[in-house]
Amino acid sequence: QVQLLESGGGLVQAGGSLRLSCRSPRMITSVFWTYTMGWFRQAPGKQRELVAKIASDGGTIYADSVKGRFTISRDNSRKTVNLQMSSLRPEDTAVYYCNAATTTAEHWGQGTQVTVGQ
Repeated sequence: QVQLLESGGGLVQAGGSLRLSCRSPRMITSVFWTYTMGWFRQAPGKQRELVAKIASDGGTIYADSVKGRFTISRDNSRKTVNLQMSSLRPEDTAVYYCNAATTTAEHWGQGTQVTVGQ
């Protein structure tokens, strides 16, 4: 039902930056407001983990491993959530997934690959 479309992944050198974006084109704005939006990632051989999430009121939570390097933001009028990633490390290499969640439903994007070289 809910469509989440990620973009912005790619290959960067260690220390570089990337900006990921996720949009929900078919969701009306009044509904988008109700979702907590987040970014998760999964690296080979590891469990999927929370990277960052942002609530309807703008409150944020970050994984300890990315705190101070990544910034999550949302634009409710554009129905988008962004993840600005700086000072990237090889261990940040993973597939990054957009997530939208309420108390009764959860939706996932298809994922976008982020690869960080030495």
